[in-house]
Amino acid sequence: MSVALVTPFSAHAASQAVTITGAGSSFAAPVYQSWSMPVATQTGISVNYQSIGSSAGQDQVSDRTVDFGASDKPMAADKLAKNHLYQFPSVMSGVVVVVNLPDVPEGKLHLDGPTLAMLYDGTITEWNDPRIQALNPGVTLPDDDVVAIHRADGSGTSYVFTSYLSCVSPSWNDQIGAGTLVDWKGGAGGRGNDGVAALVKQTPGSLGYVEYSYASQNHLNIAQLKNHDGNFVSPSLEGFAAASKAADWQEKNHYAVSLLDQAGAGSWPIVSPTYVLVPEEAVSHPEGKGVHDFFAWGFDHGEEVNHTLGYVGLPRTVQESIMKSWPSSETSPSH
Repeated sequence: MSVALVTPFSAHAASQAVTITGAGSSFAAPVYQSWSMPVATQTGISVNYQSIGSSAGQDQVSDRTVDFGASDKPMAADKLAKNHLYQFPSVMSGVVVVVNLPDVPEGKLHLDGPTLAMLYDGTITEWNDPRIQALNPGVTLPDDDVVAIHRADGSGTSYVFTSYLSCVSPSWNDQIGAGTLVDWKGGAGGRGNDGVAALVKQTPGSLGYVEYSYASQNHLNIAQLKNHDGNFVSPSLEGFAAASKAADWQEKNHYAVSLLDQAGAGSWPIVSPTYVLVPEEAVSHPEGKGVHDFFAWGFDHGEEVNHTLGYVGLPRTVQESIMKSWPSSETSPSH
């Protein structure tokens, strides 16, 4: 891919007002929607982003019904080539486990990966199961039934969560595996991160998995998880950043990396980038230029917003590589 002539990390003043549309990941929705407000004021670019799930986001950008798609599951290289899409990560955050256990102190429940897998595959059905109690000495657990809440739509957050369970539980990997949609064993389904958060909030005895900002915004009880080094940790920006330190970000691999179950004393075990998909041929269109400038603004000026919402920006070298590798009008396919 030839290098486009762009100037990364500069102030982007739009030559004319333009509206761009994006759709997909609910994981990424809070940050894109929050970026859009200062972007509109400073550049004249209006952003309409719809949180419809990663699978739908991939479909819509492939069909050219939106100017950019968003997905927490990276698209495979052959599918990117077939659909003439440029893929890159934008920000990172953690998937967290939230519970509705009124008598358990907030942030004090301890879980590990194999136990979490058993809660979701139906092996553990009561909260006072000895396997949970063994992780929580001194904590009085209720004898309530477990209600495992999952995503009902095609979800990149589900892909990240089930990929983690596949890493830490051979049984989960063999019987269920990773995917945007999997064969959930009972429980209840919600649409979007916000739907899962709402169901957990209103269902005693439930647990669910959501992107960190949704847990914070809804004041949900977040469980501590045992990380790769054997430490029980709470989610934090520092823990998310620690998980990305060993990542091998390469443009030739379309920046697809795994940040799951990474080593490090404070690393949060379920961390993921979220990805953007841009039609290569749109680079010379006003909307295509608007997409470029929107993400250039986010890389250059979005860090304060990111941190406020619970996201971590990419390493600066990765941001620079993304902008330098943006498709050029000379080599992009025409349709």
